This record gives sequence, structure tokens and C-alpha cells, in this order.
Amino acid sequence: MAASTADFPPKLTPHDPRVVSKTATINGKKYHYLFSAPLPPSDGSDASQPRGTVLLIHGWPDLSFGWRYQVPFLVSLGLRVIVPDLPGFGRSESPAELTAYSFKSVTHDLLELVESEVPGGRQQIEKEGGIIVGGHDWGGAVAWRFALWFPDVTRAVFSVCTPFWAPRAGEFVPLKQKVETVLPNFRYQLQLSGPEFEAQVKGEEKIRQFLSGMYGAKGPDGERVFTTEKGCLFENLPKMGKSPLLDEQEMDYYVKEVAGNDGGSMRGGLNWYRTSEVNYEDERELLKQLEKRGKNANGEKIVEPPALFVLATRDAALPPAMAQGMERFFDKKLMRREVEASHWALWEQPVKVNQAIAEFLGGVLTEGDAKL
Repeated sequence: MAASTADFPPKLTPHDPRVVSKTATINGKKYHYLFSAPLPPSDGSDASQPRGTVLLIHGWPDLSFGWRYQVPFLVSLGLRVIVPDLPGFGRSESPAELTAYSFKSVTHDLLELVESEVPGGRQQIEKEGGIIVGGHDWGGAVAWRFALWFPDVTRAVFSVCTPFWAPRAGEFVPLKQKVETVLPNFRYQLQLSGPEFEAQVKGEEKIRQFLSGMYGAKGPDGERVFTTEKGCLFENLPKMGKSPLLDEQEMDYYVKEVAGNDGGSMRGGLNWYRTSEVNYEDERELLKQLEKRGKNANGEKIVEPPALFVLATRDAALPPAMAQGMERFFDKKLMRREVEASHWALWEQPVKVNQAIAEFLGGVLTEGDAKL
């Protein structure tokens, strides 16, 4: 396996020539995505055929650029890498209808996106053994659902920070009820799903203040801009200093990309917090599909591909307790690793995250190479 340090392979920079910025219209929605692949050999042979395809999926508030430490590393392993801006983020479209942000809709879109990008489409993907799907935050939830909807074309799946939760039958449970009973760490989502944040945080100045605070900055007296209990503390926005996780060029890029979507509003990304009922309705169909595949009604062993979960020990939104008992949902043994990090583990601990991914993919790629 290729070595990984914080500087080698160097992380992506904004507008990095090692990636190509592309757009595609999938099911009527415009997706922006980054693409990178191993360089072909100078002799013109096809010896550099990638060993597989990786789809990386970001969360909130983030972009495809959130995987800047992982993309060059994965390419160094001989993989082609496709990293979309999800609907509502960056240069991707922000549809008005909430159904456009559901797990079902987005996973189906992303499969078509990968098929359109990989030479040979579905046939080549199947030859490779499927797609390696990775996610963080909302992207982790999408990655897990991708593996449920499309087990036959999922070669492996991994999630950083986001634990797996199974689709559930029974009555719909509103977000507020979940917060009051089993998920108090999601209380901030009540604010994000409502109108207040969308109205308060708009335009480059406010977005810069908010992102700085979300990415580790504090005020002069240690003030924070966001807590899981209350969400955004609007009065602290002007107090935020510089993020310790992004340099100035990276922060400028984030601000331009986030503020450039939907006229300076963060509405599109916030729609992900408004989809609980849409997802519930979609997953009634998913449960039927799982039943047809002979999967246990209580959710055990429903994730079929090889899987990795990287837990962040200091993630307040997705605390370690949420991942307890996950193993029962996996048909194959779940590989678990943990890093000492907050929610932004991809950036705080890139070496350890990359090492965990490399360890996981070692077996996946070796098995695949034998078949190619």
C-alpha cells in the first residue's frame, strides 16, 4: 500500500490540477463533481487500468472538497475517484422539492452518475466487482443506504463518523419526538429544519463567520458558534476567529462555493434536515426489497458488502454511543476503527483515517485484482 502522511500525497488545493471539475445532469438535476484517476503510462499501454472506482460523499456543511486529504491517497492506490457536491451544495443544483434530497433519490442519482463517468458503464463496474462507496456525516448515511439499495454493485462501503441505522417499519416518528426520547444529540436539527437558520445565515460575511466556527474557530473568550443542544448561536457569529482546520485559501474557496449556491442562501443544504418523512415513505419500499432478498425483518445482517466504520471519539453530533451494537446489521464482519477527533475527523486525523481506509481496502482490492 502507498504510504500516507499529512503531506504525501499532498492534499488537494482549490482548483487542483490533479482533479477535473465536471457537471452532469442526472434525472433532471445538475450535479457538480470532482474526478481523478491514475495517470496513464507514457508508453500508451493500458497497464494503468484503475483497480476500481471509489465514490466519496460529503455531509453538512461541506463540499466535495471535504475529501481533499483522501482523494490523492486513493488515486495513489490505483483507484479512480468520483466526488460529487450533493444536491443543495456547492455547484450542484438546489431543487425546491424535498424528494430530490431523499436517500433513495440521491443514491439512484449517484449510481447513474458513476455509470456515466466510468468508461464501459455498468459492465465495467460489474467487472471491477462494483463501486467502493465512502461517506462522512450525511454522506455516510447515503453510503450505507447505497449499499442497501444496490448491494449487487457495491464492492465495499465505509463511513467516517456516521454509524449505520436500519430502516424501520411501524409508524412515522417526527424528529421532535426522536429528540425528546432517544436522540437528544440531534436537538440542533430542529433549528436547521426550521426557517430561522436559513433566514439568519446568508451572504458571504455570515457564511464565513459560520463556517469558521463550525470548523473549529472560537471567539476571544472561547465562544462557540454552534452546539448540538441549540444549533447556531447567532449572537456569536461576529466573534469568530480563524479556523484551525482550513488555511485562508481553503476558507475563501468554501465561502465562495457555499455562498454561490442558491443566491447566497444555505437553503439547499438545510433541506437534508427536512427529509425525515420523505425518507420514511421511501424506505417502506426498501424494506419490501430487503424482505424479497430474504433479509431479517428486525434488520440483522442486512448490509451485504464488506464494511468499515471509522468512529470519531469526540464527535458531539454523532457520539460513540450511537454506534453501539452496529455489528448485528452486517452480513460480513464489520471492521471498526476509531480516531481521536471531532466531527471533522477527515481533516484532523487524515493520516489515521487514510490508514484505516487502506487497511480495509487491502483485502477488497487484493480479491478484486485476482478476478481482473
